[in-house]
Amino acid sequence: MAGRHDLDGHRSEGDLNISSRRRAWTKDNIDADTQQWLDEDAKYFLHQSLSTPCLNVLSGCDGIYVEDLQGRRYMDFHGNTVHQVGFRNRRVIDAIKAQLETLPFCTRRYTNIPAIKLAKKLAKLAPGDLNKVLFTPAGTAAIGMALKLARVATGRFKTISMWDSFHGASLDAISVGGEAIFRTGVGPLLPGTEHVPPPDPIHCPWACGEQCTLQCARYVEYVLDKERDVGTVIAETVRSAPYIPPPDYWQIIRSACDRHGTLLILDEIPNCLGRTGKMFVCEHYDVVPDMLVIGKGLGGGIFPLAALIAREGLDVMPDRALGHYTHEKNPVACAAALATIECLEEERLLENVKSVGEHALQRMKTMLEEHLIIGSVRGLGLLMGMELVKSKETRERAVDATEQVMYSALSKGLSFKVTMGNIVTLTPPLTITQSEMDAALDILDECIWAVERRPTGAI
Repeated sequence: MAGRHDLDGHRSEGDLNISSRRRAWTKDNIDADTQQWLDEDAKYFLHQSLSTPCLNVLSGCDGIYVEDLQGRRYMDFHGNTVHQVGFRNRRVIDAIKAQLETLPFCTRRYTNIPAIKLAKKLAKLAPGDLNKVLFTPAGTAAIGMALKLARVATGRFKTISMWDSFHGASLDAISVGGEAIFRTGVGPLLPGTEHVPPPDPIHCPWACGEQCTLQCARYVEYVLDKERDVGTVIAETVRSAPYIPPPDYWQIIRSACDRHGTLLILDEIPNCLGRTGKMFVCEHYDVVPDMLVIGKGLGGGIFPLAALIAREGLDVMPDRALGHYTHEKNPVACAAALATIECLEEERLLENVKSVGEHALQRMKTMLEEHLIIGSVRGLGLLMGMELVKSKETRERAVDATEQVMYSALSKGLSFKVTMGNIVTLTPPLTITQSEMDAALDILDECIWAVERRPTGAI
């Protein structure tokens, strides 16, 4: 099959849909009716790795669950990280219905009250002087607006970003992004996009080991010192793998940016709005970027909506178009977002994130001690990762074993994403209870034991 010559090099943002284990799972779990729909999907959609051809056909969702055409329910610890307040959240649906009855669309040149209220709310929630907002239907587009604004504000086009990062799939976003599966064979990309190693605690190029020396942050500082004309450093505050930088990491980079007049753009599209236990991830690091990009869960798991939140001093393009998207101030999407934020605040979901997340991480640490193939575990709130390795000494990625675990878990009712080929990434709704979390980790534990007890080649 075309494109299969370098699967390991293309393992990044998600699990591949062209593996032999995917085909084996499909054969054992998909009935004729579902397969007919999958064939129709494959016929009419352009094929791309990570999605089409698809795994299954969903018919419903509710809370932490999705349901397929065969009536099987899965705890969704993937959810494309849009499901902060759970699927089919009643508060969000009611807000959408009410808005549909009055103003379902806002024509360009006009504004509307839900959009104004949402912008005001985000300006109030965001740290520091981040009080200017612009909406767009997609996080990728919000990244594009941030890059454009940075060029105008600084007069510089060069950027520093991270290898392995993901900022979206458009040409500008993959230029600053660092994943081969999106970048390979589509050049030329944007000029001036310098890349540096990410703060990966496991596969650190400086071999820091257990005690991080912050060389990754110092290297960003070094490049800024050498280049001197970099307009922007753009990065995910915490990589969704997750890679969780040390406490001082962003302080070092923030200071370096300030010295060189370089803007700092933090991409929190997948992990904003409480997933890490704070409304915005940068609050964990006590740092305020020049621009903050959010999205995914902002639309309540229903509407596509993203936002660029910038410092007031960056409001420098009144005579030019920065975004100008048709659905920039979509009143229904904004109503959904307002309801989402109300749910987060009034149902005290950030407190739930902290308590359930701490409980889950402790359980995962116990699993780390018990299992031979678990190389590391990490978590920040309900953004959690478990790395599976062939050997705890060599840290070689256990790609095949990880696929076995994923498909075995699916068969038992647990869905999650695999990142970088061997990291079990767990991102459940923030509404999850401790008992539901325990049930999910019980499944994961059982599947890992099963893989350790049978040959790697067995399915």
